[in-house]
Amino acid sequence: METARFAALVAATITTGLVSGLFYGFSVAVMPGLRASSDRTVVETMQRINVAILNGWFLLGYVGALVFGGLALVLQLAGDAGGGATVPLAGAFAAYLPAVVVTARVNIPLNNALAQAGPVEAMADPAAVRRAFEDPWVRANTGRTVLCAVSFGLLVWALVLNGQP
Repeated sequence: METARFAALVAATITTGLVSGLFYGFSVAVMPGLRASSDRTVVETMQRINVAILNGWFLLGYVGALVFGGLALVLQLAGDAGGGATVPLAGAFAAYLPAVVVTARVNIPLNNALAQAGPVEAMADPAAVRRAFEDPWVRANTGRTVLCAVSFGLLVWALVLNGQP
């Protein structure tokens, strides 16, 4: 039980760190870099990124963080006699879950609307498509970046408290 708990905690920390880093990269490099680009470039680039990101490696990190985080918390609760890492694990899960909700309720619908706008070459007004997408997507990404970073930090704290099996 102790080994499974520790393995789940390590997996949760790694996957959450990967997702946190991905969202952070968008916050500090991708979107600021695109901000200085033309409307057509922003729309086309984000359309391509939104297709490319839907792969097994992304899903392993994104879904894995939720699954491993939940598993780590359940295993901690099942075997925790003295508190230990329960508080940071619960906090980590409580921080990651709203990041998933923000993604599902804001980022994914915006990505879908961008895809439904069609090829950038056929758009009558790519500036309007960009305006409808960019600022709300960036705000939501900033929020989920902060939530994931908090979750990651709490998981690292849980690792420190938990030690090795």
